[in-house]
Amino acid sequence: MANPASRHVLDRFGIAWPIIQAPMAGVSSPAMAAAVSQAGGLGSIGVGAVDAAAARAMIRAVRERTSRPFNVNVFAHRPAQANPAREAAWIARLRPEFARFAAVPPAHLREIYQSFLTDTAMLATLVEERPAVVSFHFGLPDAARLGALRDAGIMLVASVTNAAEAEAARRAGVDAIVAQGYEAGGHRGTFDPDAPDEALSTVDLVRRILRQTDLPVIAAGGIMTGAEAGAALRIGAAAVQLGTAFVATTESLANLGYRAALFSDAAHHTVMTRVISGRPARSLASRFTALGADLADRDVPDYPIAYDLGKALHAAALEHQDHGYGAYWAGTGAPRARAMGAADLVRTLVDEIGQ
Repeated sequence: MANPASRHVLDRFGIAWPIIQAPMAGVSSPAMAAAVSQAGGLGSIGVGAVDAAAARAMIRAVRERTSRPFNVNVFAHRPAQANPAREAAWIARLRPEFARFAAVPPAHLREIYQSFLTDTAMLATLVEERPAVVSFHFGLPDAARLGALRDAGIMLVASVTNAAEAEAARRAGVDAIVAQGYEAGGHRGTFDPDAPDEALSTVDLVRRILRQTDLPVIAAGGIMTGAEAGAALRIGAAAVQLGTAFVATTESLANLGYRAALFSDAAHHTVMTRVISGRPARSLASRFTALGADLADRDVPDYPIAYDLGKALHAAALEHQDHGYGAYWAGTGAPRARAMGAADLVRTLVDEIGQ
């Protein structure tokens, strides 16, 4: 199963299999991360949507369940730029959707998540807790923050979507790169969401990055089965990262509506959209994603300001048992999702890779 690059990652990360569970904020629970790590993969939790105290509690919850290595993911996005006029227009645009549920949208929108770029409390927590791996999405922290994590003995991983971002990550001194192909579910890891997106497939992106760096490259995007994982390893990926494959697992925090949508026709029609959160992200097709079909990117407020309204709309809809406005992230491999425990999924993937 392991090529030389895989063996390097297995040894460095202290895992048995080149399988990483993606750190899906709001979906990947401590129980999921622990189960994956116990099964020999690298489990992950996403703390980009919580504060430092909640992150510490999540890290300790994983450690209560396993002594094996795991990954903690943070969001390294540029802080949002408020634009009251654009935000007011966005509220007005979605007001009719709230009216469907006899609800009123919030009068003002907030930046609901703090970027790791400015969150000193989160940095202090990670340095104190010392998880085996810390990964970055949406960009890279500055040299001082990277140095503090590195000095704490933490391995560093960065998600990238093109060769230029991969080179920036290499120069920053990360230990491995996640090559996030366009097929991937959830938020694109692009450093600049307003820059042109090459929309490279996972295979093309992995091959392109491997030509320019000796760093281990982790393939992410559209991988749901061991056969697909094995194909990525055979082209030189050091490991694979799977997100959508774990959404339907027992330990997932995905609600019943999310799970039902994943096993519906929507799984065959995933959409890349900004309308839910303010950044490009691949979601199951829904009434919410349909709202963005004819909208210009400039009409949507910055991430995560737009997400404040998206979450409020989802909450209003849920009051009426309507799941058409959830952030139900999923990649193009969604139709191949399987419902089982997270550890069972790791074992299944390992068996399939070996076939």
